[in-house]
Amino acid sequence: MRTLVICLLMTFSIQMSVSARNILPLPAHQNELAIVIDDLGNDMKGTEEILSLPVTLTIAVMPFLPTTKADAEKAHKSGHEVIVHLPMEPMSGKASWLGPGAITTSLSDEEIRKRVEQALEEVPYAVGVNHHMGSKATADERVMRIVLGICKERGLFYLDSKTTGKSVIPKLAKEMGVPYLENELFFDDIYTIQHIGKQARLLSKALDRDEATIAIGHVGVTGMKVATMLKEFLPLYEKKASIVPLSDLIPEYHLIDESMP
Repeated sequence: MRTLVICLLMTFSIQMSVSARNILPLPAHQNELAIVIDDLGNDMKGTEEILSLPVTLTIAVMPFLPTTKADAEKAHKSGHEVIVHLPMEPMSGKASWLGPGAITTSLSDEEIRKRVEQALEEVPYAVGVNHHMGSKATADERVMRIVLGICKERGLFYLDSKTTGKSVIPKLAKEMGVPYLENELFFDDIYTIQHIGKQARLLSKALDRDEATIAIGHVGVTGMKVATMLKEFLPLYEKKASIVPLSDLIPEYHLIDESMP
């Protein structure tokens, strides 16, 4: 399993870089689990079922799609945290999988900034960003310096979904003072119910040893399978950990947010 790391550099001279497994729980919290659901914004299968789950999830909504605003608003109204699921260039795959407004390595600095800022405006209530696909773009220092710079300007955190082992996000986030987190587990990187169940059990074991854990699932092709799995496993997860929004895994994040102009 991937090592889950949280690094936070405070722009007001406090610097911190620690493993999520060593973060002291917040008062009244036991171990903490953040569940992220990607790919909302296009009325995908499983959307309603996942948004109606009785826990606080982090909902990653893609910009520029037919139900982008509606899904973000519904997620917020249902008590979930919202982040922008920014489409970014992969090493391979169909361009159509990215959706509109994608960030690619061929774009100029000005166009990257324009697209990121437009994407952030598209998704109401967003407090952070992660990427859709992105194995090529997140390995490109020029691209990610612009993306993370905008996050810093707007007081947003960044979740590195870890779609590549060559991500430059940890290095740049530390250097630039951007709060960031890293995914540890995908429920549905393989689409079968058998694999999703296997990943759900691996997560349960991780909660026995880790003080902070992040796992990602999706709506769409696997949406109903993920929703069904979560309904089954949430009671077990809740016995082992507090299910929290991503921002709760960054203890100082809310202080940063309040300090922003």
